[in-house]
Amino acid sequence: MGTFTPKLDEKGRLFLPAKFRDRLAEGLVITQGQEKCLVVWPEDVFMQEAARAQGVPMTNRDARDYARVLFASAEQTTPDKQGRVGIPLHLRAYAALQRDVVVIGVMDRVEIWDPQRWADYSSGASEKFADLDERPPV
Repeated sequence: MGTFTPKLDEKGRLFLPAKFRDRLAEGLVITQGQEKCLVVWPEDVFMQEAARAQGVPMTNRDARDYARVLFASAEQTTPDKQGRVGIPLHLRAYAALQRDVVVIGVMDRVEIWDPQRWADYSSGASEKFADLDERPPV
């Protein structure tokens, strides 16, 4: 949980917020997320997501598309002793990450956003959130 605003260093490394370091210390996977952000999964959670994706028949076009994007862009890594993780250039380009980033905790994963994209997305999402109790339960 939470929202943080760390910076990428000149080598494209991110200092993980201290709150997330222990959970990610044993290994993590960074991949493309939806809405042009990056998703950082603890390695064990990523493997659960992989197993779930494997459970959907590959005759399903959406399942093939999801698996291709999820796995083709995935980078498995471990934070260094300072709690930094390198974000590969292709992932930084996908998410339009420069120096300033927004890092949010979302249940079982962390998302990394370009600040303007996050502001645009969260503004619209906040309006939807306010109206949720007007709808019947899902």
